[in-house]
Parts: sequence; structure tokens; C-alpha cells
Amino acid sequence: MATVEGTVPIKEPVKHNEKLIITASSLGTVFEWYDFYLYGLLTAIIAAKFLTGLNPTTSFIMALLVFAAGFIVRPFGALVFGRIGDMVGRRYTFIVTLLVMGLSTFLVGCLPTYETVGVAAPIMLVVLRMFQGLALGGEYGGAATYVAEHAPAGKRGLYTSWIQITATAGLAMALLIVILVRSPVTGVGEEAFRDWGWRVPYLLSGVFLMIGLWLRLKLHESPVFQKMKDEGTSSKRPLTEAFGEWKNLKIVFIAFFGAIAGQAVVWYTGQLYAMYFLEKMLKVDGLEANTLIIIALALATPFFLFFGWLSDKIGRKKIILTGCALASLTLFPTFHMLTEAANPALARALATAPVKVMADAGECSSQFDPVGGNKFDTTSCDIVKNALAKAAVNYENVEAPAGTVASVTIGGKVITAPNPALLSGDDKKAAIAAFTAQVAGTPAKDGKPAVMGELEKVGYPATANPDEINKPLVVAILFYLVLLVTMVYGPIAAMLGELFPSRIRYTSMSLPYHIRYILFFGHGHWNRFHN
Repeated sequence: MATVEGTVPIKEPVKHNEKLIITASSLGTVFEWYDFYLYGLLTAIIAAKFLTGLNPTTSFIMALLVFAAGFIVRPFGALVFGRIGDMVGRRYTFIVTLLVMGLSTFLVGCLPTYETVGVAAPIMLVVLRMFQGLALGGEYGGAATYVAEHAPAGKRGLYTSWIQITATAGLAMALLIVILVRSPVTGVGEEAFRDWGWRVPYLLSGVFLMIGLWLRLKLHESPVFQKMKDEGTSSKRPLTEAFGEWKNLKIVFIAFFGAIAGQAVVWYTGQLYAMYFLEKMLKVDGLEANTLIIIALALATPFFLFFGWLSDKIGRKKIILTGCALASLTLFPTFHMLTEAANPALARALATAPVKVMADAGECSSQFDPVGGNKFDTTSCDIVKNALAKAAVNYENVEAPAGTVASVTIGGKVITAPNPALLSGDDKKAAIAAFTAQVAGTPAKDGKPAVMGELEKVGYPATANPDEINKPLVVAILFYLVLLVTMVYGPIAAMLGELFPSRIRYTSMSLPYHIRYILFFGHGHWNRFHN
């Protein structure tokens, strides 16, 4: 510390290592996204371990709602940690978020299952999931702000694009570790993975937490924040300034509706929904689907840096708007192409033998039962839709007059559902079983041969045929979807950082960024449940 005679001590300027700044900020954020995505990848196993007692459809939906809980609390995390970041400092705050996320994830791997402790298991899971969401709500804004405030002039887009890579890199990392652990090559295999091996990826987060903390503890405070702190100009009420003063609040609205909203749709569709669509709707084997997605992610990820760099040259807005425009014009035909490439048999069946449900809309429920008591056998519409839901088949709704007994048209054949009002007890169970078998067939069991249902007769496959998957084309299509994500996502951290004054930057950019998940991610999942 240098001094000048007759004055107070003058602090020596801190030398900032740019590589360390980017590595520590980005790698820590990768680990947090890894932690957050693990749950989504293991939803089916989590449902089986922590939601025992519910019917399979309901337990899976409840598991997805637990997944969504982590997204719902993210805006609250943005408020809590954004305020701390603007008052106390960027470095301190994103060390805390990493610690909270890493410990929460590690503890998920230690949780007892429903079979061991009953209802306490899902309660503990929800609590830990919410801590994960709170931590991630504060992480992104901290990392993006910290890197942006270190970036030299003309390189802010390139520097912050490393933070933009982290969500995709975290997803790819989670996918890769799950694939490796459940692979027979590691000696675990699918059966053991479902039994106990699912805990391994969670427990590994403890190792990643130590690496991330070690790197972040080497960092110094952001020079912009340090200067404000030394001069006494940092915000004392960042929430009030950011959202209580119109001059700042209007920028928040512009940021959300002008950039974040469109980017959220493209990001969710191009990464998370594409993964769900490939595995659940196109019925590609989970390991195969994850492998194809990892290849596409690996090929497309460098374009985050490219578009971040390009945004320094030609501007952020042009690139983001181009990505949104391309998405709006091409997403629907792209998913049609993906269907034809990944499951040609399903594509042919959808074209030649569409499925239609004709029913009184007043009789149809959402097929969602949070307490596990609904057997979906009280109306003919529910009986039809429950059979199709179990077969994971898309269908078109056709409204019928009130009182009409529901029916399903598969190709040219109409199959009328049992009328529960006229049946009861064992007769109703037998009628529903016979209807379900006629629609979807039954597998071989207890020495009895499999029965082919109408869906299979007209060409709807139970699973995608691995020999028919056009893997290069599937990877190319997935690459294109992720490329759109890199266009809208790569430059956005730099754009958000430049919109807001430094004294309230952490708070202002974090909240609208994370609100997008409630409005877009949550809406997408609810549509999935409702249909």
C-alpha cells in the first residue's frame, strides 16, 4: 500500500488476470448449471425413488413439478442475491451462490428415498430443489456482471459470451456424466444405475464445488464495484432504485420484452424441449438421444463465442433479432424434419393414420392428479385420453355434442370407449382393459402372447427403430436448433450489462432474466401436462 505524505494511504491498483477471471466465473457457472440440469435428466428415476405410491403418469408429472419449483424461485434468488451483489460486492455474492448450489446438489445424492422415510423424502427433495433455484437466480447475474466489468473496451461481447456458454456446457456435462455412469463400460449398467448409480452424478458435485470455490477465492472484487465502494457511490437501496424509479424500471421492461422474452423461447425450444421431444415424443432410446444431443451441443457451442465476438463488431441487436426471426420462421418445419429423421415410422403413421378423439369437452380432464387418487375411469373421455397418454401418442381433439360417449379414430377405424355410467366394479375394469388393449395392445406377460393394438396395426411404433434413425441428419437438425440459441443468447449478457447503470446492474439484469423461466419454461411444461 503506497502513501503520500500528509494524506491517507492510497490503495495500489489490483492486477486482474483475465484468463483467471473468465475461467473462474465461467467454470463455476458451468458447475451450477450442471447441478441444476441433473434433476431434469433423471426425472423418471427421481419419480420412482421419491414419489412411490402415485400412478406412473402422476408421479412423473409431480417429479416435473418439483423440477419446475427450482425455476419458480429463481426470480426470488435474483432479488436476494442481486441486492447483496449491488450492496456488498460481486465476488462475495457469487461465491455464496456456488456454495449453496453445490451443497444442495450434493445432499440430493445423500437423500433417503420414499421407501425408507416415506413422505419426508419428497419434502426434503423439494426444499433442496428450491435452494438450487435460489442459488442459480443469483449466479448468472453475478458472473455476467463480474466479467462485463472486467472486459476491456470493444471486447465485452466476447468476454461475456463465455458466461453464455455455461448453460449449454452444463447441460452437456450433465448428459455426458449420466451417460458414462449408466454405461456398462463403467461397470454400473442401467439396472444398477436406476437402483443406486443415479446418486453418483449428484455426489460428484461435491468435487466440482471444491474446484469452483478454489478458483473463485483467487478472484478480486470487480474494479467497477471497488471504485464505487471506495468513492461511497454504491447503491444503498438497489431494489428501490431498480424497480421503484421509472427511469430504471422502463429499461427493465425494454430488456424483458425487447430481448429476454424472445431469447427465452428460442433457448427453451432449441435445447430443453428438443431433448424432451426426441426422447418422449419420438421415442428414441434415452442413451441414444442423449448421445446425439451431446454431439450437436459440442459442434454448436463455439458459436456462442463467435456471436459474442461478432456483436462487438456489428452490434448486439442485429444478431439477436436475426436469431429470433429465423426461429419464428423455421422452428415448426424443423421439428417436422426431426420427426422424419429420428422416427420415420412415426412420421408415416402421423401422415397416413392420424388419431382423433371425439368427445364432450365437459367430460375431459387434464390427466393430471397430484394426489394419485384419480384412475381416469369416471368419464369416457378420460378413458380414451388415458389410454393414448400411456401410449405417448399425439391426437387431435374433436368436440362432440354434450352427452356423447367418447371415441377415438385411428386411421379410418372408430373405437368407442366404454360408458362408465352403465358399468361398475369388475365389469368396468374389464371393459376399460379391453378398450385399452384394442387401442394400444398389451405386451407379452405370464406366458401370454402380446396382443397387437390398432395403433400398432396402422404403423405407430412402440419405440424408434435404431436402424432407421438418420443420425447425421438428426445431429444436423439439433445443431441448427442450438445454433439459433447461440445467436440469441451469446450477445445478451453484454447487452443487459450495457443497459443498466453499474450501481444497480446486478439486481436489474438478474430479475428480468430469471422471470422468463416462470413465463416460458413453466408455460411449456404446463402445456405438456394439460395435453
